[in-house]
Amino acid sequence: MNKVILLNKRPVGKPTLDDFKIINEETPVAKDGEILLKTVYVSVDPYLRGRMNDSKSYIPPFELNKPIQSGIIAEVIDSKYSGSLKKGDFVSGNLDWKEYQVSNGKGVHKVDENEVKLSAYLGILGMTGLTAYLGLTEIGLPKKDETIVVSGAAGAVGTVVGQIGKLLSCKVVGITGSDEKVELLKSKFRFDHAINYKTTPDLKEAIKTVCPKGVDIYFDNVGGDISDAVLANINKHARLPVCGAISLYNDTKVAFGPRLQTIILTKSATMRGFIVSDFFEKFPAATKQLTIWLKENNITFSETIVEGFDNIPQAFIDLFEGKNEGKMIVKI
Repeated sequence: MNKVILLNKRPVGKPTLDDFKIINEETPVAKDGEILLKTVYVSVDPYLRGRMNDSKSYIPPFELNKPIQSGIIAEVIDSKYSGSLKKGDFVSGNLDWKEYQVSNGKGVHKVDENEVKLSAYLGILGMTGLTAYLGLTEIGLPKKDETIVVSGAAGAVGTVVGQIGKLLSCKVVGITGSDEKVELLKSKFRFDHAINYKTTPDLKEAIKTVCPKGVDIYFDNVGGDISDAVLANINKHARLPVCGAISLYNDTKVAFGPRLQTIILTKSATMRGFIVSDFFEKFPAATKQLTIWLKENNITFSETIVEGFDNIPQAFIDLFEGKNEGKMIVKI
C-alpha cells in the first residue's frame, strides 16, 4: 500500500499532529506517457503554514482531505515516458506527500546525484539557496563593507544569506535563538557576530553595540519584536528584503508593533517583500553561481535530517520550535 499525508483540518495557532492524517491507498501504476516516482527526500518549510489557512495569498491554499505538497526529490522506478526521464533517474519538483506517485513529467526536472548530494537540491541548490541569493542580491543590493543583519540566521535561508554576505565583503550579524546556534553561526557559517535574542534583555541596544556603523541591509525572516529592534538601527538608504515572518505565522489575532512609516520615511529606506518566483528568470544564473561557490568550498550548508515518512508532520511542527539547524528535510 501507498502512504499519503492529508490536511485533516486547518490549524488554529501552531499546527498539531491532529491537523494531519495519514492514509493508505493503492500504489499507482505508470501509464503511457507517465513515470512512477518513489519519494526519497521531502522538504518541510515555514511557508507551508500559510497554505494551510483558507485565505487568499500568492499561492492557493491546501484543500482539506487532499495531499499536502512541497519540494521533493524522487526516484523514477518505472517509466513509460516519451521524454528523457528513465528508470533510475532522480527528479526534483513540487510533489504530493506520498510514498509513490505518478507524473506526466511536467513540473519536475532531473537532478544529478553525482554532482552534489541529492538533498542539496532541496536546499542550497533549490528554493532555499535561490531565496537567499536573489533576495540579498536583487533587493539588498550589498556593497563592500556594508553591514547586514539576518534574523532567523541559523535557519535554512539565513545561513546561506550570511555566507553570501561575507563572500561579497560585507559585515554580517545573525540573530538566533540559542547559544549553541550563536557559536555555530560564527564558527561554521563565518558570521562576524551573532546574538541570542532569547537571553538578550535589550535587543535594540545589543544590535547597536555590534553594528556601531548602523545596519545597511536587514534580511528579515521572522518579523515581530526582533524586526522592530533591527529597524531601530537602520541607516539612511537601508534595504530591507522581507523573506518571511515565522514569528507571526501561528498568531490567531493581528499583532501590533511600532508604526514603520516614520522609520522608513526618515531613513529613505526600501522595504520589499518577495517570493522567490518573482525572480524566476534569474534562476539559472543564480543556480550557476551557487554551484560554483559550493564546488569551490566557499559556501557550505547545514541540514537537519529526520527519517521516516510518518515523521513528516512532526518535522514540520518542529520548525516553529527552532529544532532545525539549517534546512529541515525528511528522508524516506
